Amino acid sequence: MWVFLLTGCAALCCAQQTTVTGRVVLGDGTKVPQAGGVVVWLVPAAENGEVPPLVPPQPLRLVQKNKSFSPHVLVVPVGSVVGFPNRDPFFHNVFSLFEGKRFDLGLYEAGTSRDVRFDKPGISYIFCNIHAEMSAVVIALDTPYYGISTAQGEIVIPNVPSGHYSLRMWSEAALPEALNALKRDVTVSENNSNLGVLRVSAASLPPQHKNKYGKDYEPVTPNTAPYQR
Repeated sequence: MWVFLLTGCAALCCAQQTTVTGRVVLGDGTKVPQAGGVVVWLVPAAENGEVPPLVPPQPLRLVQKNKSFSPHVLVVPVGSVVGFPNRDPFFHNVFSLFEGKRFDLGLYEAGTSRDVRFDKPGISYIFCNIHAEMSAVVIALDTPYYGISTAQGEIVIPNVPSGHYSLRMWSEAALPEALNALKRDVTVSENNSNLGVLRVSAASLPPQHKNKYGKDYEPVTPNTAPYQR
């Protein structure tokens, strides 16, 4: 009897979950490949009840290799610890002083790593104080319902329970005010699981970022210490 009731409840819970889809279009839609890497997430309304934790693939790393970060965009649950291993044959100095989590890992050499705990929701723009061309973004979320758009702009958010949500978006090609204007309330159900076309106004590229001291980057000579291993 109890087995039957538990099985029935589990089946009901599963039946109430659906896969939410949508499509991101940047600007006028003529540059479709640039629609990749847009993050869309759903924040449950309080009436939806307790939100299950976001369980990411482990371990969480933002690898430094060939003077770049991999991956460029990383979504993590709030409270996650992210490793920053240096796999280049020279020093790096990872920092983030812009919104989100603020930190400065200092100089560390090839083959070593540093950890950062992202302890609050937010968007962290990450750079290297030595190499101006290096950049990445870590988005810390307190909801497990998110998707990252493909190169064609397709969004898929699996296992979303029926209920009311606030839709949020992030795109590297859009200004914060444009993204704030896209926030809206949505209702998810088995019969209403498509977000439609999410059109993002693409902005001109921002000016080159400064180093951690707020100054322009200086040219680096390859054989100049302490940048060489």
